Amino acid sequence: MSTATSRRNLLIFAPLGVALAGGTGFYLMLRGLQDGSFNPRGVPSVLIGRTVPEFSLPPLETSGLPALASGDLGNLPGPVVVNFWASWCVPCIIEHPHLMALHRRGVPVFGVNYKDRANDAQAFLTRHGNPYTRLGVDQPGRVAIDWGVYGVPETYILDRQGVVRWRWAGPITPELMSQEVNPLLDRLRA
Repeated sequence: MSTATSRRNLLIFAPLGVALAGGTGFYLMLRGLQDGSFNPRGVPSVLIGRTVPEFSLPPLETSGLPALASGDLGNLPGPVVVNFWASWCVPCIIEHPHLMALHRRGVPVFGVNYKDRANDAQAFLTRHGNPYTRLGVDQPGRVAIDWGVYGVPETYILDRQGVVRWRWAGPITPELMSQEVNPLLDRLRA
């Protein structure tokens, strides 16, 4: 068999192989959804069980809040929530009332404003309320990359020692608050 014929056969069967692999993956995903072993919202994080990477962010000047750095996330009086958000993020508006509720409960919420314009971020906080105790600005998005952020909003819960205990990619919902966030915060406070 010539080299040209081998290449032609490879080109003919390559799409079939890709389709077969994709179909197998889709079948396994559907099976996992059926038996509960696949969570389409569950995005793995290498930070679970670890302290956060070293970082230092400038403050959102107009907010009057202190900046945020990795040194602020250790030896804490209780658990904290770290929330990556942006004013241009529609799901951030959906979850914002839940962050405000955490703030009213006395849970420190630290914010990371992601790739946003300062005026837009401040307008968002003025319009919807400010749940943040500290607020850093990650304009280039480098800190988000180091944390493994897939997109905003993304929320982390850290224990008193600054170890990441929980992560959620997407907006926090009422169901998530009652089923996961509040029970975990209560356990970490005890």
